[in-house]
Amino acid sequence: MISAQQLDALDPQMRQAVQSLLAEVQQRDAEIAFKQALIDKLTHEMAILKRMKFAATSERFASTLSPEQRSLLEETLDTDIHELDGELQRHRKKTDHKDEDEKKAPKRAPLPAHLPRRDVPHEPADTTCGCGKAMQRIGEDVSEKLDYQPGVFTVERHVRGKWVCKCCERLVQAPVPAHVIDKGIPTVGLLAHLLVAKFMDHLPLYRQEAVFARAGHLIARSTLAQWVGECGAQLQPLVQALADELRRHMVLHADETPVAMLKPGNGKTHKAYIWSYCTPSTDPVKAVVYEFSETRSGENVRDFLRLDTSDAWQGTLVTDGFSGYSACVDKGVTSAQCMAHSRRKFHELWANHGSKVGEQALRFYQVLFSIERQAEQITPEERRRIRQRKSRRVLAVFHRWLLGQRQLVPPGSATIKAIDYSLKRWKELTHFVNDGDVPISNNWVENQIRPIAVGRSNWLFAGSLRAGKRAAAIMSLLHSARINGHDPYAYFKDVLDRLPTHPVNRIDELLPHRWSPS
Repeated sequence: MISAQQLDALDPQMRQAVQSLLAEVQQRDAEIAFKQALIDKLTHEMAILKRMKFAATSERFASTLSPEQRSLLEETLDTDIHELDGELQRHRKKTDHKDEDEKKAPKRAPLPAHLPRRDVPHEPADTTCGCGKAMQRIGEDVSEKLDYQPGVFTVERHVRGKWVCKCCERLVQAPVPAHVIDKGIPTVGLLAHLLVAKFMDHLPLYRQEAVFARAGHLIARSTLAQWVGECGAQLQPLVQALADELRRHMVLHADETPVAMLKPGNGKTHKAYIWSYCTPSTDPVKAVVYEFSETRSGENVRDFLRLDTSDAWQGTLVTDGFSGYSACVDKGVTSAQCMAHSRRKFHELWANHGSKVGEQALRFYQVLFSIERQAEQITPEERRRIRQRKSRRVLAVFHRWLLGQRQLVPPGSATIKAIDYSLKRWKELTHFVNDGDVPISNNWVENQIRPIAVGRSNWLFAGSLRAGKRAAAIMSLLHSARINGHDPYAYFKDVLDRLPTHPVNRIDELLPHRWSPS
């Protein structure tokens, strides 16, 4: 390293050049240190997962589970390990032992001969040599990929003809088509089916393994897990782009629901959460993003909205009455709470006890929601005007009625709790009157989070934090495609086909609300 004295002894031009080089070296050293820290983190995470899968303590835990539960855990670990391995491969620099590594790779068994096959030809666009003579076809290379349509396996034979000009001794051949899983045997159709079945139809891999076996070709569960993990890693940039799209909108819904997650080390599960964020139903852009976290802390919401950064989101957040959202208000977010949650308190009084107070309150809510139905298909400004003319009057009478009823009911009763729930949140509950883009309730996001509740009976638990985050990411794309009116299978099949060659700076074109089949 050059000393300060040696640097001062140089002429100004040389000194400036040396200082520039030193700064570049320091920057590269910092980048190398950062990448190495990331590799060490991923390597450590993979070691933990492998120990969970193979160590004796894990085996003792696994022995206490039913076969179905054990299958869910094993497939989660396999998927996590393969996803981590894919990330490590991308971060590690290529070594000089590449050929040696390739030799050690196990050879793939040929696909069964009894499966139907169809040829997919790949020929050069031009088979005329530069010398002007026509080239001759001298052979071909064939690679086979496994395809699946419900109940039927077929094999795609990708035939790449070899063309040669004898005059110039020049060989021309079409390149190997890019694939979302490099050198993988599944077609994008099979991968799309696998992801939709697992994350939308809630069909665990051990059940899909049995379905495939009945169709005539057994695919090992570990192989299915590997495919899911690699697809999850490849789809991550698209999920991030979807989250960035959400944060460009000034009105968002948020909600959360609990799921069980395996706690590493002791073989027990604890309560984790899936958070759901989406645009309102009246927004032309239909999008939903799920995020998996280990806690119910409001910090998860603040992180998603980037409230502690320079590009913090500053819109209106529509939520239920959960206190975890309140800290967002201190960061500049406008709170709008759900009128349907307020209504439920009174509905419980009426349904369970025949309460007259509950019945009268429900009449106010009935009028308010009837006005919203009338204003659903109009522009935000027209909706605001209708709310100002009609809803504001109803709310004024409703508010006076609530204050009057509060003086008549005994303290500590269920009725006063229902009344206080609304009165304490009156400003947030009635925010929708002044903004035509803000919905009256949080029902739309609750509809989007309902598939999570449906799937819980099939998942039993998330095997790891990484598995939960991967599931949330893939479900974000699937359900965003669904609410935009797309067939999730067709969407995933097309996106997985285009993703390997799609420019990174145009990734937004593949988002569900912008997607059109290629």
